[in-house]
Amino acid sequence: MSFIQDFKDFAFKGNLIDMAVGIVMGTATAAIVKSFLENIISPLIAVVAGVPDMSALTIPLGKEITNDAGETVTAAIHYGSFIQNVIDFTILAFVIFIALKVASKWMKKAEADAPPPADIVLLTEIRDSLKK
Repeated sequence: MSFIQDFKDFAFKGNLIDMAVGIVMGTATAAIVKSFLENIISPLIAVVAGVPDMSALTIPLGKEITNDAGETVTAAIHYGSFIQNVIDFTILAFVIFIALKVASKWMKKAEADAPPPADIVLLTEIRDSLKK
C-alpha cells in the first residue's frame, strides 16, 4: 500500500470520525454547561453566601506586601474559588452522567429494533429443521 492509501485508511475510519464528532459535541456541551454555571448557578450561590462573587471568599494569611510594581498584595487562601470549582465539577459530572444514561438507553433501543444478522437467521433455520 502506498503512503497516501495508508493515510486515507487511517483518516476515514469510522472510529476516528466518531471521535472527532464526539470532541466537537463535547466542546459544545461544555460551553453550554459553563454558561449555565456562570450565569445561573454562580449568582444564586453568591446570593446565598452573601458575597457578589464566590472568589471573594478568602482567608488572609499575613500582612500586606508591596511588590515591585507598587501594588499591595496579601497572601490568602481563596477557598471561595475552590468551592465554586467543586460545585462546577459536580454539576458538569451530573450532566455527563445524564447524557450517558440517555445515550445508553437509545443504543439499547436501537439494538433491540435491529433485525438479526443473516448468519444467525440461517443458523436458526438449520436448528429448526434439525428439530423436525
